[in-house]
Amino acid sequence: MAEIKEAMPVPQPEALDMPDDEVLYELADLFRVFGDSTRIKILYALHDNELCVQDIANAVQLSQSAVSHQLRVLKDSKLVRFRREGKTVYYALDDDHVRSILSMGMDHIEE
Repeated sequence: MAEIKEAMPVPQPEALDMPDDEVLYELADLFRVFGDSTRIKILYALHDNELCVQDIANAVQLSQSAVSHQLRVLKDSKLVRFRREGKTVYYALDDDHVRSILSMGMDHIEE
């Protein structure tokens, strides 16, 4: 006769310490901003340089108007910062975190 074996208890996963929904929404929104290749081009143009809108437009081969629109999105997401010198506005990556995100993304793609 077959011997009945006592069932082993199934291990239960530990409860996850999930961030608040608002934080997760903001993270998803950040990745949405990174999900546009035009914005990625602009961020890479600013990777090592501070540039004015015209220089960015030349680097990514877009109109000043298109670049200005994308810069507004990047500025609102705190990915770029700007400074005014006379009538010219210069843009740069907001901080080293943005540079790190770009570098890690490229490392992942190239792997």
